[in-house]
Amino acid sequence: QVQLVESGGGLVQAGGSLRLSCAASGTSLSAKTMGWYRQAPGKQRELVADIASGGNTNYADSVKGRFTISRDNAKNTVYLQMNSLKPEDTAVYYCNAKFTISLVLFSWGQGTQVTVSS
Repeated sequence: QVQLVESGGGLVQAGGSLRLSCAASGTSLSAKTMGWYRQAPGKQRELVADIASGGNTNYADSVKGRFTISRDNAKNTVYLQMNSLKPEDTAVYYCNAKFTISLVLFSWGQGTQVTVSS
């Protein structure tokens, strides 16, 4: 059974930084395109960044230049470095393997809460 466990969230002031981690068990992430998603209260879950197996990355316009996605295949872990955080970044953040623009491969984990105060 595949499990994705997100961690690293917390409460931070605007302009601060956080580093999220996503550790997987039950499958290897190395050959998969991995994505970080977020869901704010009352909004749909959205893809904020993804990284292909070869290392190519894509970012939503709202986080471009502030967030960096990376992966460590030896640790079967994906990271999201978030800098210059804004209150509008407040959300629960999830990781998953991206299948298509709107589909993911695995069940969602519990996510990690990021709260940015102004």
